[in-house]
Amino acid sequence: MATMDIRQLRFLTALDETQHFGKAAQQCNVTQPTLSMRINKLEKELGLALVKRNHRFEGFTPEGKRILAWAKNVLAAYNGLKAEAASCAGELVGQLRVGCVPLAGIDPMVFIDVLKNKFSALRFSLKTFSSDKVIEALNSNQLDIGLCYLDNVSSAHFHILPFQSSGMAVIYHPEHFHWTGKQVSWDALSSTPLGLLTAGMHFRQSVMLNMAGEGISNEPVIESDSVHHLLQAVNKGLCCTVVPKDMSLLGLNAALEVKAITNAKIISPLGLIMRKSQPSSPVAGACFETIQRYYDGAEVSHA
Repeated sequence: MATMDIRQLRFLTALDETQHFGKAAQQCNVTQPTLSMRINKLEKELGLALVKRNHRFEGFTPEGKRILAWAKNVLAAYNGLKAEAASCAGELVGQLRVGCVPLAGIDPMVFIDVLKNKFSALRFSLKTFSSDKVIEALNSNQLDIGLCYLDNVSSAHFHILPFQSSGMAVIYHPEHFHWTGKQVSWDALSSTPLGLLTAGMHFRQSVMLNMAGEGISNEPVIESDSVHHLLQAVNKGLCCTVVPKDMSLLGLNAALEVKAITNAKIISPLGLIMRKSQPSSPVAGACFETIQRYYDGAEVSHA
């Protein structure tokens, strides 16, 4: 009987990530027929139907979901083995998988720049999730480190690097909105059309709690889980949006302006986390330690 190889497992996990045969093939740098053929071969070797097929991908079978979980663990162990071998040779190679919440009060590119300068052979994968999804992906070994809110993070299960709380600011297009002074009050925003993250996001909850504390109710005219879409709406003059005060978003469009909001505070603490349980990743461990040393010694705000 033929023996499965690591690429078959990569094809399977790519299909899970993209939910599309063509996109999975593109991600794996193979043709779609090749990817389908190799997954078919894996199914024959295991004697199980793993994928629901019609004219397109329709999900995994119950057996496929169980095999997929093992495939992710095997790939994580394989990548960890390679990283451990490189670490023994005094190198740090491979990919650091980072999960970030949208509108985090700290720019992940700051610590990625630090890591890239220290570990030149390292590659990076960044994905945007809610905090719950970041924690879930870390627990299932789909991420190495996460930048998320710490409400439901246990120090018994995660290494935690907390950041100081940040204030809030409003981003707006001066051709459509204008306020005098250096700051804007919540009252001034009470009748302003707002674009905000969707209701399940922590930062959205902080915005709504701040407004409620000021006796203000202002439902957003636009909701999105994409920061990019919110900024597009702001640029069109459809709304303003609220962000953590120290975010460096204005580089996306120099026409936009920002003002701090008085008496605004992010309710949930933000931090960087890494799973404590095995299998441990030498890449994640070295990177987390490097980031921790950087922020412990940096003469800048962590917000």
